[in-house]
Amino acid sequence: MERMNIGIVGLRFGSTVIEELLAGKGGDYFRLHAVCDTDASKADHCALKYGVKPYHSIDELLEDQDVHVIGLFTPPAGRAELIDRIICSGKDVMTTKPFELDPQKAWDILNKARDMKRVVHLNSPGPVGHDMLQYIKAWVEKYDLGIPVGCRSDIWVNYREQPDGGWYDDPERCPVAPIFRLGIYIINDMIRLLGPAHKVSAMSSRLLTGRPTVDNSQVSILFKNGALANIFGSFCVDDSQRYKGPLILNYEHGTFYCDVMPVKDGEAVKLLLVTRDRSNGERRTEEIQVTGDSGRYQWDVFYESVQKRQVNEEEYIRDIVEGLKVIEAMRRSDQSGKVEVV
Repeated sequence: MERMNIGIVGLRFGSTVIEELLAGKGGDYFRLHAVCDTDASKADHCALKYGVKPYHSIDELLEDQDVHVIGLFTPPAGRAELIDRIICSGKDVMTTKPFELDPQKAWDILNKARDMKRVVHLNSPGPVGHDMLQYIKAWVEKYDLGIPVGCRSDIWVNYREQPDGGWYDDPERCPVAPIFRLGIYIINDMIRLLGPAHKVSAMSSRLLTGRPTVDNSQVSILFKNGALANIFGSFCVDDSQRYKGPLILNYEHGTFYCDVMPVKDGEAVKLLLVTRDRSNGERRTEEIQVTGDSGRYQWDVFYESVQKRQVNEEEYIRDIVEGLKVIEAMRRSDQSGKVEVV
């Protein structure tokens, strides 16, 4: 298998992705060839560290014919325009959550990429549903669990951040920060399990952070099928459980329990189903260890899609955009103090 050259754009978060790429299986598929950041010192330092080419503008990077694909890790606002420039240069894209701030721009660029036969993937939602989602869907059918009823999920971590002038400090570009930055994984999973949302209500507070953005929040979602969901997200909990993410998912005839995010990256977590044998009324359970990979970059799937020109399916595009619609309604609700229609 011949590895493909990748250029990483946006090194604030992109540096973390580089480390994960080189340390994990992604390095079997992609070779770091170049880095790019408008902060010249950051690009030069990173290039020296990894022995690759530095670029200070994305246009210069896109002219490099030895770069096959782009890893785009800039802030979400305006990302659609950058992806447009990338795909028009003839390169494919791996990017990160949240995909964009504007759902319509996301819809437009994803469909343009599809029409151009270019591949655009991100980590959440990933192009292939992770283990937890696949087992839940399979068990819903196997045990005839009926209609979805509700979901509660949390995500908490201990952040004591200070302002740095970046987009994390901007309430417009980073609305309801704990949900926007971490709860988006849960929203994307819920969309895949419960379908499109109808209404959203948000509440938030600023307790311990030094940033102007909030650090304590919750979002309630009414889905079009009548299911209800609530997500609590906080940067304020220091209990040694980094990225704790318990989930309870109710169906008409059964309930799932799982940790969406493991304590350690790649660690397996228990998925438990509790239901009732409707032939005799007895309690029945089934459990399995699943990988906690809700936000994993699927480098293997990306590589195969690029090699075989397998463009995004309509369902994947729809899942991405439906999650962004929830985020956009969440932003409006946090500002208005009202329930907002998606």
